[in-house]
Amino acid sequence: MAKATAKPLNRRGSPEAIEKRRAARQFNDILGGRGASAQKLDGRTEKRRQRLLKELEDGKARGHRDLKPLDVLQRVQELMDLGEPLSSIRKVAKVRKTNLESDSILTIVQRLHEAYRFRPEAYRFVGIGDDVLRGAGVLGDAKRASAPKTGKADKPSKPTAGAKPGKSGKPTKVRARSA
Repeated sequence: MAKATAKPLNRRGSPEAIEKRRAARQFNDILGGRGASAQKLDGRTEKRRQRLLKELEDGKARGHRDLKPLDVLQRVQELMDLGEPLSSIRKVAKVRKTNLESDSILTIVQRLHEAYRFRPEAYRFVGIGDDVLRGAGVLGDAKRASAPKTGKADKPSKPTAGAKPGKSGKPTKVRARSA
């Protein structure tokens, strides 16, 4: 007669043992000072990050064919999604210059952004400047949100009677009104 549930040959594969190991790793990470282990990449992702950086540095995909501008955009976007700082991407990637007029590539950038939604920083690696990005609507919303709505600069308000000390640290004088 065969048993309905087969017993594992060892206890390493049992669900209880797996849960114990996971709980122990998490406990050690938190109390061991590595609380930011969520930001640490696993082995495959780290290898992918290194490959993407090397491809940007060499300008070749998998060491054979040259990177097209779209390939550069995709790799820069992937690296930024993985948490790679823009400064380290700039160190390895060669920023390309474009000799085209901004009007000629404006609609193409607009269509490309609608399809792919690349970050605005990625476009700079293929030589597309802020003026083209604004015209295509890539930068328009981000810049308008941070700009002040009125053209006037905020002036410091005049101190009120007996309120807080002024710039020199001395309290402002309060004049008594005579009746």
